[in-house]
Amino acid sequence: MGLFSAIFGTYSQRQIKKLLPTVDRIEALGQRFADLDDEALAAMTDTFRARLAEGETLDSLLPEAFAVVREASSRVLGKRHFRVQLMGGILLHQGRIAEMKTGEGKTLVATLPAYLNALTGKGVHIVTVNEYLAHRDSEEMGQVYRFLGLSCGCISHAMNPRDRQAAYAADITYGTNSEFGFDYLRDNMVLDLRDAVQRGLHFAIIDEVDSVLIDEARTPLIISGMGENASDLYRKADAFVRGLTGRVVTEIEEGKNADALSEQALPAEKAAAEGAAGEEVTAAPQGGKDADKPAVQKYDFVVDEKARTAVLTGFGIAKAEEHFKLENLSDPENADLANHISLALRAHAVMQRDVNYVVTQDRQVIIVDSATGRLMPGRRFNGGLHQAIEVKEGVPVKQENKTVATITYQNLFRLYQKLSGMTGTAMTEEAEFKEIYRLDVVEVPTNMPMIRVDHNDLLYGTVEGKYKAILAKIKECHDKGQPVLVGTSSVEKSEELSKRLTQMKIKHSVLNAKQHEREAEIVAQAGTPGAVTISTNMAGRGTDILLGGNPEFMARRELARQGYSPAVIEAACGTYPTQHEQVLEARPLYRELLEKYRLELAPAREQVVAAGGLFILGTERHESRRIDDQLRGRSGRQGDPGESQFMLSLEDDLLRIFGEGRIMSMVKSSIEDDAPLNFGILTRQVRAAQMKMESRHFSYRRHVLEFDNVIAEQRNLIYKQRREVLENEDIRPLPERMIREYVAHAVEHYLSEDNLGGLVRAFTPWCQTRAALDYRYTVQGLSDLDGEQIKERFLARALEIYGAKCEQFGDEMRQIERKLLLRAVDRLWMDHIDAMDDLKDSVQLSNYAQRQPISEYRILGSQMFNEMTESIRDRAALSFLTVRVVPKTASTPATTAGFRLGARRPTSAGKPVPQRPAPVKHGPKVGPNDPCPCGSGQKYKLCCKLKES
Repeated sequence: MGLFSAIFGTYSQRQIKKLLPTVDRIEALGQRFADLDDEALAAMTDTFRARLAEGETLDSLLPEAFAVVREASSRVLGKRHFRVQLMGGILLHQGRIAEMKTGEGKTLVATLPAYLNALTGKGVHIVTVNEYLAHRDSEEMGQVYRFLGLSCGCISHAMNPRDRQAAYAADITYGTNSEFGFDYLRDNMVLDLRDAVQRGLHFAIIDEVDSVLIDEARTPLIISGMGENASDLYRKADAFVRGLTGRVVTEIEEGKNADALSEQALPAEKAAAEGAAGEEVTAAPQGGKDADKPAVQKYDFVVDEKARTAVLTGFGIAKAEEHFKLENLSDPENADLANHISLALRAHAVMQRDVNYVVTQDRQVIIVDSATGRLMPGRRFNGGLHQAIEVKEGVPVKQENKTVATITYQNLFRLYQKLSGMTGTAMTEEAEFKEIYRLDVVEVPTNMPMIRVDHNDLLYGTVEGKYKAILAKIKECHDKGQPVLVGTSSVEKSEELSKRLTQMKIKHSVLNAKQHEREAEIVAQAGTPGAVTISTNMAGRGTDILLGGNPEFMARRELARQGYSPAVIEAACGTYPTQHEQVLEARPLYRELLEKYRLELAPAREQVVAAGGLFILGTERHESRRIDDQLRGRSGRQGDPGESQFMLSLEDDLLRIFGEGRIMSMVKSSIEDDAPLNFGILTRQVRAAQMKMESRHFSYRRHVLEFDNVIAEQRNLIYKQRREVLENEDIRPLPERMIREYVAHAVEHYLSEDNLGGLVRAFTPWCQTRAALDYRYTVQGLSDLDGEQIKERFLARALEIYGAKCEQFGDEMRQIERKLLLRAVDRLWMDHIDAMDDLKDSVQLSNYAQRQPISEYRILGSQMFNEMTESIRDRAALSFLTVRVVPKTASTPATTAGFRLGARRPTSAGKPVPQRPAPVKHGPKVGPNDPCPCGSGQKYKLCCKLKES
C-alpha cells in the first residue's frame, strides 16, 4: 500500500465511503415498508413506474426501490440484505464491478439493481456461467420479482424459439453467457422479425464477471453451418505424425528457430536407451577417441510450452516430403497438406486428454473449460483442430464446419447500453476491465471479519515428494475431523489423487468435468466433519460450503425423495402467497425438515469449528491468481474459521516454465525432495510467475480484440442495415435504387475497358428475354451511342422489367424482395467472414516486411467489405430482375432467382476477386470469320474469341 492509500484509503475504500449516505437512507426506509401489507408492498411497483413516466430518474427511486426489494426478500425468502449487499447493489446499478468474497450472497445482491432497472420495461439480463445456476437463481430469486409484480424468465439450451421469446419478454431474464450470445447472432440471421427472440440489449448483470469477460474472451462464439465432409488428409497426417520424435522446450527464444533446438547432445547411456525405444538417435562410436562424446538426438518437431505450439524442424519437413513423396512441402499446392500436418501435430503434442478435452462413453470429444473445469458440449475447436483430435482418439470424425456468424464476448457485452458484474476475484484484472470494457472495480467489505489463516506455500523438489506431503496432510485433517477441499488443475490430476486416496482407504468425493451432474451435492456436503473433496476448479460453483453440512440442501433432497418436483420444491422454500395444493402441502414439511437437519448438524458444525474450519489444500498454482483466490475463498465465509495452503513442486508446469530469476535458481540448487521450503519470498516469486502468465494472456486477448474490432464494425453495420430491411413495411425504394446503381456501375465498368461485348453478355440473362430479342440491346445497336445514352437505355429496360415483376407478384413482391435481399446479404456476409479469417492468417507475414499486421488487416478488410457490399447490391439487383415462379415441390421454395450469382471468392491471401462470368458456348462450326453468336454483328475472332483469349 502506497503512502497516499495509507493516508486517504484505497480507491475502493473511498468509493464505499461515498455510498454510505445512500445505504443509510435505504435502511431508514425499512420500517415504512415493513408496515405495509403484501398487497400494498407489491403495489409499489406500479407507483415507481408511474413516477418514472412523470420524469423521475432511476437514481432518485433507488433508495425506495432497494428498500422495497429488501422487505420483499425478507418476507418471501426469509433473507434480508446486509448493508454490504446494499453497497454491492448500488455499484451494479452504477454500471461497475463489485468484488464480493465468496459466501457474501452475490445472488441476492443482483435482485436490487435488477428490480430497479426492470421498472423501465426494457428488460434486464442476468448472466450466469452455467445453466444450473441460471435455473436455480431464476426460480429462487424469481419469487421476489413475482411477489412485486414483475415477470422472470430463464433461457436454456433446449428451449424452442417460442419459449425463448416468452423468456426474453419477461422483465428479468436469467441465462448463460453463451445462450445470450448465440441468440443475438441467430436474431441477426432471421428472415422475419417475428422469429427474433431478443428485444434489445439494455442492461446486463454478469455473475462471475471475470470468468465470462476474461477467461472466455479468448474463445469467440461461432454459429456453424454444415461444411464439407472431413478430408482423408486428417487420417494421413495423423498416421505420419505418430512416427515423429519431438522435443519440449520452455520457450523458443527470439532469434532462434526450431532447427536450432532440434539437435541435443545426450549421454551415451541415455542415447542407447532412447535408441532402443525406437527414436531416431545417432549412437556414439564404440571405442576410439570419440568414445566419450555424447550422442546426438535429432528431433522432428519442437513443442513450445509457453506459446502452446508445435512446429516441424528441418528433419521433420524432410521426413514429410519423403513420406508424401513431395519435392517441397512449402509449395502453395501443398498448403492444405501442410495445414493438416500442423493440426495433427498440435493434437498430439499440445492438446492433452482429460486436460483440454475428454472422450465420453458415447465416443465424443468434449472440450473442457480451462477456467471452470466443466464440460462444454456443443462447442468444438475450430480450424479443423477438433477433427484432428477425433482422429487421434479413434472416434467418429464429424463434418468440418463453415462459419455462418461469429462474435467475441468482448464485443457482445460492449453492445449493452449498461453493463455491470460481480465476482469474488476481480482486482487482479482491474486494468483489463478498465481498458477493454471501461468498467472500474470496487472491493466491497465482507459482512463479517475474515479470520481465515492463509499459510505460505510449501515447495518440494519433485512431484512425488509433493504428493506424499499432500496425502499426509489430507490424512491429518481427516483424522481430526477437519474437512479439506483439495484443488487440482485438471481431470487427470484429480483422478490420480483420487486413486492414491482410495489405496489409503480414505473416503472422498471427486468433482471434475466427469462428475458435473453431482456438483451441487458434492459442494454442499464438503463441509461435513472429516470430508475430503477433490475439485478441478471452484469458479462459479454457486453452492456455499457450510461448516458441518448444508441443512437446506438436505431438506430439498429429502423432498425430492418423497416425489416432489423441482418446481414445487423451489416454491416450498419460499413464503409468498399461493393456492397450489402441492406447494402448500410441501411447505410445512420443508420447514420441519430444515429445522430437523439444523439441529442434527449443529454438533457437526461445532466439531468442524473446533478442528479449525474448512482447510483449502491447493496441489498446484494455476496460471491465473484469480483461480487460486477462488479456491481459497471457499473457506472463511461469513466469519467462519478456516485455513489454506498450496503445496508445489519444482516439476509443476507453472514453476518449470515460468519460474525464472536468481531466487528460483538458488531454490533449485538447495531444495530436497522431502524437505519443503517455506518462506514468504517464495510465495512472492510464485505470484510473479503468475503475473507473467496473466500479462501474456492479456496481450493475447488484446491482440484478438484488435482484429475482432475490425470485423465488429462491419458486423454492426450489416446487422443494422439488415434490421432496417426487416422493420420497414415498404422497401420498394431500396430495390429500385439498387437496380439503378447496379446498371450504372456495370455500364461504367465495361465501357471503361472498351468492352461493349462483355456488357451485352453480362446483361443478356435479364435484358434479352425470349419476348425481347431486340436489336437495341446488341453490340451493333449500342455502338453508335455514348455512355450516358447506353446507361439510360439499359436502365429503362431494367425498370420496365422490374415494373412488370411488381405487377406480376402484386403485394407479395415486397416480401419476395425482402427475402431475396436478405439471402444475398447472408450468403455474401458468410463468405466475407471466411475471407477475413484467411486474411487474418496472411497478414501475419507483414511483420517480415516491417508492416503492422493489424494495419494491413484494417486496410485490406475495408477494401474487401466495400467489394462485398457492391456484390450484395449486384446480386440483389439481379435477383429482383430475374425472380420467377417455379413449381413448388418438397425441396424447392415457391420463389427463386433464375440466374447465376456473381459471388466473390477469396484468393489464397484472403483478398476477394470478381468471379469470372461463365464463357459463352459456341458450336463447333463457328469459324474465326463467322458472325459471333452473341449477336454483336462482329466477326467471332474480333469479338468473343478475342475477349476469351
